[in-house]
Amino acid sequence: MGYLINGSDHEVDDEGYLLEAQLGDDVPAVIAAAEGITLTDAHWTVIRYLRDAWREHGHTPNFRAMLKEIAEIDPALDNKALYDLFPMGPAKQGARIAGLPKPFGKGGY
Repeated sequence: MGYLINGSDHEVDDEGYLLEAQLGDDVPAVIAAAEGITLTDAHWTVIRYLRDAWREHGHTPNFRAMLKEIAEIDPALDNKALYDLFPMGPAKQGARIAGLPKPFGKGGY
């Protein structure tokens, strides 16, 4: 399985994460549509945050760090709002829709 984005096939792992990060603006729309999510401005706030964190640190933050840092960007994006946006888990589903590789689990593994 993979995603066809702008005529190019992109491979995914067994959980649907892209094997290589794809940061084009078309990528989240394709992956979100496959997961039944219509992107809003709030989704894009989270996607930009996750992409910036990935560029800066080489991985995305865990949910606790994400919750704290994203509240500084938009206080309306609290725990409930993030789960409303990404019901399968904001840190994991958000990273997947952002076009990023699988996030580390607890403990950084």
